[in-house]
Amino acid sequence: MAYYRIFYMTIRNSIISFFAGLFVLTALSSCSTDVDLYADYQDITVVYGLLDPDEDTNFVKISKAFLGPGNALQIAKDPDSSNYSGKLDVQLKGRKNGNDLPAITLDTITINNKLAGDSVFYFPNQLLYYTTATIDPLATYQLVINHNDKQITAETGIVQSFGITKPGGFVFNFTATIASQVEWRSAVNGKRYEVNLTFHYKELRPGNPDTLHKTMDWYLGTRTSNELEGGETMNVSYLGQNFYARLGQQIDETLNVKRWAGDVVLTISAGGDALNTFIDVNAPSNSIIQEIPQYTNLENGTGIFSSRRNITRSYELLSTSEDKLVNDYNWGFIKNP
Repeated sequence: MAYYRIFYMTIRNSIISFFAGLFVLTALSSCSTDVDLYADYQDITVVYGLLDPDEDTNFVKISKAFLGPGNALQIAKDPDSSNYSGKLDVQLKGRKNGNDLPAITLDTITINNKLAGDSVFYFPNQLLYYTTATIDPLATYQLVINHNDKQITAETGIVQSFGITKPGGFVFNFTATIASQVEWRSAVNGKRYEVNLTFHYKELRPGNPDTLHKTMDWYLGTRTSNELEGGETMNVSYLGQNFYARLGQQIDETLNVKRWAGDVVLTISAGGDALNTFIDVNAPSNSIIQEIPQYTNLENGTGIFSSRRNITRSYELLSTSEDKLVNDYNWGFIKNP
């Protein structure tokens, strides 16, 4: 039985949601390539890492393919099937303006934030390689992994900072009768952008003395830049009426509940070119062909090594948008003082 497909199904489902946080730490392991069950075992190193210069800690998941008799799903539940024994020699080698930066050696750490059902692989502990060293956004980094007589490498530029141009100021308007836009300038080395809104509000339910902090998330869309040089004007459109419709799907009309509107947080998440290609290649297809294409930017290994960056800005609701929330819907919202 060929097990490599299990890895790609799992990694695809995880990476397509890569902007949502540290999911990369919770769902990645591996299984074997599409080879004959009775062929000799091949040492295939599987790597997943996204460098983020704004994070105080960057992680890289390194595992190995496995091959064995029996049920692949059962084998995947054994950490020894996917983890190398011993500590690998793993370094980040940066280069900036033609000069080599001091090499960064990654250490190992075991985390336990993986939950049952996150993937078909073992849980809750995950072995990761990490560094707390500063990632220079103006540098290019090469990941170098030495294992026995094999060297696995990959290279990525770092997604640089970028700015949000619309909405301007510090208020968000959901009462416009025509489509509004979120607009930004693309980042150097940024290819894929996901735009999300998070509306924060407080809730006090009858008989409960504690004020609850609630959120409503609204995904606005994905865009890709034409080039990697940065400065390209990009945007997504939204209808203000959809804000209230989406909120209404989440909120119940409990009698005597009190609610207060909070901030609207706009997050634009940018991913590097290699990561964008990986997501595109593994996106769902309407084709009857079920074979999943395989993409990697690693030499002597498989997986993905790229970069990402999140830009976040907080807004208040425009007073007319808050008035509509208070007056037009029976949701218990009260005007903020």
